[in-house]
Amino acid sequence: MCGLSIFRPCRSLDAYIRYYWILRSREELSTLTFPVGCPQLIFHRNRSLYISELRTHQPQFAISGQVNFPATLQSTDDTEMIVVVLKPHAATLFDIPISAFYNHEIDGFDLGDSDLNDLARRVFDAGCAEDGIRIIEQWLISRLNEKRIYDFTRIGVSLSMLFSDCKTTVRDMAYATCLGKRQFERVFFNSVGMKPKEYARIVRFQKSLWFMQTGNHDYMDIAFNSGYSDQSHFIRECREYSGLTPSKLIVTQPIYSDLFSSPV
Repeated sequence: MCGLSIFRPCRSLDAYIRYYWILRSREELSTLTFPVGCPQLIFHRNRSLYISELRTHQPQFAISGQVNFPATLQSTDDTEMIVVVLKPHAATLFDIPISAFYNHEIDGFDLGDSDLNDLARRVFDAGCAEDGIRIIEQWLISRLNEKRIYDFTRIGVSLSMLFSDCKTTVRDMAYATCLGKRQFERVFFNSVGMKPKEYARIVRFQKSLWFMQTGNHDYMDIAFNSGYSDQSHFIRECREYSGLTPSKLIVTQPIYSDLFSSPV
């Protein structure tokens, strides 16, 4: 038995949370994951997943930052997990130092945040995963009366520009946020957890996945519309972020863009 459920955040959190998902399974699972461009909070209520490339299990309560590599996640049986998919720049509003999580999944209990630790324990003790999501939402809402709203809004403007046009330059994003290029890069890194030029590469890759998801297999057209310099550039970065060329990726598993698709 295997089931995946997707949940939309409440209206108060819509600007900060993309969605939640719950995975329940009593089967062995193995799935290839890609850089998605969004930090995630992961709560394993039963067995945690194994990351074969890192030869380790995810922590029971994991905070996943921005990553630039593919990974294979595996489970044996008895899996029940809750994942909070944040907007790319939302982690900073909840006092999570997301820039320190670059290419890492860190045990949330190691942060020494008593409120965060209490949240995790309440989620694990909840009667069901759906109750766990309600607990998470209440906790997140209680953290929204914090600072840094100004930087959150400014970085949001730059992300909207990048999502609309993957060829948008760092200089143009900095100008739109009324920041110097170097200051913008620092604020972006602290808010998103990845430098803007590298994050733009993740956005390009996710945009190319979206085109393939819609049935477009014209690699030259995908490269042009995703912001790549040419078809070879697209194929090279697809191999870097997925471990496969586009032609092999298409026949290996269903194509899905986490960043440009709305599952709810």
